[in-house]
Amino acid sequence: MELFEAIGLRHSYRGKFESRAVPRDDLRRIVQAGLQAPSGYNAQSTSFVIVDEPALLAALSEIVPGDVVRGAPAAIVCVMDPHATKDKELCFGIEDYAAAVENVLLAATALGYASVWIDGVLRRDGRAARIAALLGIPGELEVRVLLPMGAPAEERSQREKKPFGERAWFNRYRAS
Repeated sequence: MELFEAIGLRHSYRGKFESRAVPRDDLRRIVQAGLQAPSGYNAQSTSFVIVDEPALLAALSEIVPGDVVRGAPAAIVCVMDPHATKDKELCFGIEDYAAAVENVLLAATALGYASVWIDGVLRRDGRAARIAALLGIPGELEVRVLLPMGAPAEERSQREKKPFGERAWFNRYRAS
């Protein structure tokens, strides 16, 4: 799939997934796209745990409320190292993982998979810490995003975006 087509098709998928597994070669390609994202100071502060073991997927679905994770044949957990940069006054961890996750989502779309960026709910009730404990992620690192992943069982599309002229301008903000 061409890049601009993937950008146009990528959407937050909260539906059911087909039961077939996501091949590890595809998961590796998807995560490699995330690892190739830009990183402040080239600190490469983002790492990933790829979950495809059914028992771990079931445990993740118990930690995250609702059905968005339940039934996903794979999940990708995005981890941030907030201490990755040598310059302790500047940390680009949030920017780093955001770029990496977007690359992951676009790569998944290009390969015919769907996902949704889950993060807000992880910041409540100790969910990120519970996921870290489940997956053996060291305490100095932070679980930031969970991406349930699989072939979509339902047809969905990207929500309509505001027109270019309402959100982008040349040379001056809101210039015509």
